[in-house]
Amino acid sequence: MKPMSRNSFLQFAGATAAATGLVLAGCDNDDDGVSTMGTVDLGSGDTGILNYAYLLEQLEAAFYVQVIATPFTGMTAAEKTILTDIRDHELAHRDFFKYALGASAIASVEVNFASIDFTNRASVLGTAKAFEDLGVSAYNGAGKLIENTDYLLLAGKIVSVEARHASAIRDLLNPFSADYAGDDVVTVSQGLDGAKTPAEVLTIAAAYVKTTVKFDKLPS
Repeated sequence: MKPMSRNSFLQFAGATAAATGLVLAGCDNDDDGVSTMGTVDLGSGDTGILNYAYLLEQLEAAFYVQVIATPFTGMTAAEKTILTDIRDHELAHRDFFKYALGASAIASVEVNFASIDFTNRASVLGTAKAFEDLGVSAYNGAGKLIENTDYLLLAGKIVSVEARHASAIRDLLNPFSADYAGDDVVTVSQGLDGAKTPAEVLTIAAAYVKTTVKFDKLPS
């Protein structure tokens, strides 16, 4: 896998925004995301779904920033390169959603990584695998809830990058194995990645987010 640089992704994201008019113009009737002290409300409609994605990208970006800032014991140069590329992708995703949402964006959430041992390779890569799988299942589950086809196209492009991350992490954990597409994430009958509802995803993510997240207005 040849990861896309952050600059390249931002150029792609900017071009996509310009081409599709991704400025939330189609979400005027949606409730905007609301942030109060210690609480964020994702809002409703497509705005709510984009804030949902923005929250998850905040979580992933914060995780990889910490991973690179405090490398685990024995991290190789190759591992650092891969994890740095993933960090840059997640930062690009996060920044793009913040830009696209504009005034409708929720505030930055406070993360809680107390359960992760950032000095331990297995802890870091195991968490990375869990986060990437969660991200893929979140985008897959949210796709049917998005009304604006431009946003759906964008989500499809981002989930493909998240899936590449999941594959790269699996290769670090089990080099040269078939784990890149294991039965834990790909259904045997359909050969497709699994999908989770926002409620399922946010319940799992809550273990790593201190901020209270209200999502009762999201489409279902």
